[in-house]
Amino acid sequence: MNSENLSDFAERYAKAWCSQNPQTVAAFFTEDGSLKVNDDAPAVGREAIAEIARGFMRDFPDMNVTFDKLEPREDRTAFHWTLTGTYAGTGNHIRISGYELWKIDSAGLIAESSGHFDAAEYERQLKGSDHG
Repeated sequence: MNSENLSDFAERYAKAWCSQNPQTVAAFFTEDGSLKVNDDAPAVGREAIAEIARGFMRDFPDMNVTFDKLEPREDRTAFHWTLTGTYAGTGNHIRISGYELWKIDSAGLIAESSGHFDAAEYERQLKGSDHG
């Protein structure tokens, strides 16, 4: 996949996370693709990936994910993103940035994604224990 196609793919992927339709996110992955979030066990297969997306969509009904940039890394591509939204549990507004390391297959779908973000900062914003 060339860089122009990859940028278009990344834009569409970010929009899928905003769609409130978990299957839309899962469709970017191969049938047996995987999505790992920080140190959690990977979700394998589209249904498991849709469950991860469903959880975020439930927790952030107004979730907005923006595509920040792509960065080539050896045999992977880093998809940098920012998530903003209101946490349904507390009403706190959050803003967190992170990235996913993608391994793209020959058909142009994500075979493996390993997501990374600052979990401690995320938890702090969810709880709203302080303001900075």
